[in-house]
Amino acid sequence: MDRNLALDFVRVTEAAAYASAHWVGRGDNDAADQAAVTAMRDAFNALDFKGEIVIGEGERDEAPMLYIGEHVGTGNGVEIDIAVDPLEGTNICAKGGINAIAVMAAGPKGTLLKAPDTYMDKIAVGPKAKGAIDINASVQDNIYAVADKLDKDPSELTVIVLERDRHKDLIHQVRHAGSRIRLIGDGDVSAAISTVFDYSGIDMLLGVGGAPEGVLAAAALKALGGDMQGKLKYRKPEERERAINMGIGDPERILKLDDLVKGDEAIFVASGVTDGPLIKGVRFAEHGTNISSVSIDGQTGTMRFVESQHHFKSQSHDYWHKIREDNKDNAKPKAAK
Repeated sequence: MDRNLALDFVRVTEAAAYASAHWVGRGDNDAADQAAVTAMRDAFNALDFKGEIVIGEGERDEAPMLYIGEHVGTGNGVEIDIAVDPLEGTNICAKGGINAIAVMAAGPKGTLLKAPDTYMDKIAVGPKAKGAIDINASVQDNIYAVADKLDKDPSELTVIVLERDRHKDLIHQVRHAGSRIRLIGDGDVSAAISTVFDYSGIDMLLGVGGAPEGVLAAAALKALGGDMQGKLKYRKPEERERAINMGIGDPERILKLDDLVKGDEAIFVASGVTDGPLIKGVRFAEHGTNISSVSIDGQTGTMRFVESQHHFKSQSHDYWHKIREDNKDNAKPKAAK
């Protein structure tokens, strides 16, 4: 895959981050998400490539989401698989919390798992614990295996889990095994990636989250030497049937890292909407904005941090000006009826 596309894709996540950042703290999840989707789609369609959304949040009848099967780009050039979450952490953004990001992964056609917009049971660890996890094993067995690999006592392990009602039993099992838990409201892409970095204090991710987020996290983890397994969790029979029709022969099988992301050519890109441990959020200035992004190259394992300063000297700066003005208009208080 053309490595120059990596910088082009940074511009895509920057656009989504910038658009949704206008909605930080405004309490409107849908508006923030819609702003990110529109900006990301427009940015994709300005690039010379033939892209297909193979996993993301939304089906064809749920437009204006970037729906699964949607074609993006000009249609000229190389065929690319795309996984997207235009705004990971819509609740975070709406509440003005930490670690909302605009995120995507890309790879040559056939690289990324093609699956319906459903849930995924996940387990993820960093490079030092690679090979120790088994999603079919008990929580306790996985904790003990990872602790052994990390040369830690289970009581020294920290497991990150989405705070959801469905995880009450999982949380109990982690505590019963003696490990610490860090509960998060949203953002399990960043949570999974945090297992790679010693400074994060996170040793393992467990629990059920979105399938698109699973593929996105897998792209970064594979590039950085981590490990992950997943199993699709269907909310209704139609999703299971769609998974079979999309090429997943056994819809209940364990999806290992090489099933989620094939080969080593995938690119992971994210831009900060609000401040987080990896990248900063969008910072507005009088005549422009600063945006922080990260790009991870699957071939080399290189992580690049990009700090962009966009200066809006005049309305002739059409692309960014349009995003800014659209969001200003949408954010104006509506007149009482």
